[in-house]
Amino acid sequence: MQVATTRNALVNLETSLPSSESEGLQLTANSAPRRSMETLALGMPWDPERPRVLVAACSDGRLQEATDAFLARAFDIRQYDRLYVPGGGGGLASSGAEFLRARELRRECQFLVEAHGVEHLILLFHGPALGGPEEAVCADYRRKHPWFRPDQVRAQQEADVRDLLGRRDEFAGSASLSAYRIEVTASGELAVATLHTDTPSRQRPAHR
Repeated sequence: MQVATTRNALVNLETSLPSSESEGLQLTANSAPRRSMETLALGMPWDPERPRVLVAACSDGRLQEATDAFLARAFDIRQYDRLYVPGGGGGLASSGAEFLRARELRRECQFLVEAHGVEHLILLFHGPALGGPEEAVCADYRRKHPWFRPDQVRAQQEADVRDLLGRRDEFAGSASLSAYRIEVTASGELAVATLHTDTPSRQRPAHR
């Protein structure tokens, strides 16, 4: 009853206003001042060639420079497609209560692999090394396994890699697959542990 009364009041208000004011009233919600959009020239050309490498990494901004440094040093990769999601590669695994989200992320990953012609898929995890700081534990793993100790999270990440290898057709297609964990040591240094790499027979040259 109150909704109907309010609607009638608005109709009466519009019909009682002069046409110009009524039009202004109707446009208020949909109109916004137009501002010229500023552009910044980057001074670099667009490269239409796709890198053929997709990296699934965590959204944690504390590790973005480390991610780029690792890929550049280990693979000479400086351009790559990116799938940033909470948990990185672990976000695609079906462990914990987020299995429906993981299934959708695997579908999104599969789409990128097929649409971009990806030849090498790199899954990145992160967390403390043995004895490393507890605050380095991935927030997504804390959400999925809130009672796990850091060593249990590490074990779960390794179990998730095994799970993903068993369902790689759901997200990796024919791309070669690698998995790594960026670790924070007890002294605060960063290191990268290898969790999986395909055998050489499955690897394909994919890096520029």
